[in-house]
Amino acid sequence: MIGITAYDEEASWSLWHTQASLVPANYVRSLVEVGANPVILPVHEQGEDALDSLVRRLDGLVLTGGPDVDPAHYGAEPHPRSQPPRVQRDKREIVLLSAAERSGLPVLAICRGMQRLNVAHGGMLIQHLPDVVGHEEHSPPPGAMSKHLVRIAPDSLLHKVLGWDERYVPTHHHQAVERLTGDLSAVAWADDGTIEAVESPARPFLVGVQWHAEADDDMSVLEALVREAAGVLAAREEGLRRVAR
Repeated sequence: MIGITAYDEEASWSLWHTQASLVPANYVRSLVEVGANPVILPVHEQGEDALDSLVRRLDGLVLTGGPDVDPAHYGAEPHPRSQPPRVQRDKREIVLLSAAERSGLPVLAICRGMQRLNVAHGGMLIQHLPDVVGHEEHSPPPGAMSKHLVRIAPDSLLHKVLGWDERYVPTHHHQAVERLTGDLSAVAWADDGTIEAVESPARPFLVGVQWHAEADDDMSVLEALVREAAGVLAAREEGLRRVAR
């Protein structure tokens, strides 16, 4: 059972235009395809105890993409191109991530999710990547994906999971990791030096990818998340059997 963090956005369908908890269908479809039971985790006020209880029912967590992380979380003033903050979503994802890490759940953070992961661990973000790299290859027109080359560190967990050294990946982002702190390490880069993936050597599976793994033909990283989650589930069930004896 894999939790997927939801967006909280204005949405329209049929005769309705309203605030909605939603995720792009690719997240759900791709996780089902690799054998998971996805559960969408809506954005709403909930205490830490309730979120801890929720996370204990999960076997893994996906932090999804979406609008920019609030720069207040890393002590920066908003860039003119930064999007309005989603304050409640930021707060909820911080607590969910913290609970997942305490519980030893495998976590895959995608695009904005990787940036959220980095900020939660004390890192900083580049608020508008074209200012730094001088081009917009990472951020195509709205509603589209582009592709660019990514190189993976050969000694990383991600390299072991993916099984390739370099490859073109689907991407759409205008922000990126600037500085890493804590136990996160950069393990993949674009040709322009942009950090494209991070992981924690101190944890079994805490991985962030800047590209959109849910929209990729290669589902290796999602398959790895599900394998780790299956291990969590098996250990939990074994613990319950021991208690029952």
